[in-house]
Amino acid sequence: MKVRLFEIFTSVEGEGILYGTKTLFVRLAGCPFKCFYCDTKEALPMQSGTEYEIGEAEKLIEKSLEKNTYKVNFTGGDPLVQAEAVSELAKFVQKKKIPTYLESSCFDSGKFSQVLPYIDYVKIEFKTPESEYVDRIHYSKLLENELQCLELAAGSGKVTYIKIVVSSRTELEQFRGLVKAIFGIVSGAKIAGFIIQPTYGVAEPDLKKLLEFYDAVYPHYDGVRIVPQLHKFIGAP
Repeated sequence: MKVRLFEIFTSVEGEGILYGTKTLFVRLAGCPFKCFYCDTKEALPMQSGTEYEIGEAEKLIEKSLEKNTYKVNFTGGDPLVQAEAVSELAKFVQKKKIPTYLESSCFDSGKFSQVLPYIDYVKIEFKTPESEYVDRIHYSKLLENELQCLELAAGSGKVTYIKIVVSSRTELEQFRGLVKAIFGIVSGAKIAGFIIQPTYGVAEPDLKKLLEFYDAVYPHYDGVRIVPQLHKFIGAP
């Protein structure tokens, strides 16, 4: 088995419920989609990065692990594109007693279920229609898969949280509909967080809009938080 990696590096986790933790990022190459606010466009091509045998990639991860690393984050691209390889690498990391973390758009619940057993922290990222992740014709299928992934993760007992990136283009009523669909699948007791993440550097939402999104979630889950990307402010990769 082989895996195509774009880069491996240690930095500060800049997003989600574990922001601020020292993290080894394993960025896999390849994503068939493209959000308008994507900040890793160089890793999107399926042939970007370098191809390794799984054993070689494991040695690279082991060599890159620094003292006091809190977790290993499998990111991309989108890790689900190489689900089988991610499963093997995450299994390898777990054997070292280091928590694993999956950062994916959850576009394929079948691939997600293959990786899930080897992931300790699961971020379920829901895309909004205007993200341009997929066109509006295919958005309902994407949402169906995301909701299935949420149900699988919450039912597995893994630490699961939700993230939605919002911009000045995000429509409040569509956001409310998405929130309603989410909490039709899972109760607040089953998740470890709900993160509203504003875009950075492009179509940034103003405070009024952010508070409207917050108010849409709060009646369902009072642990909702608005969290920008920390690493962008401290100059970390």
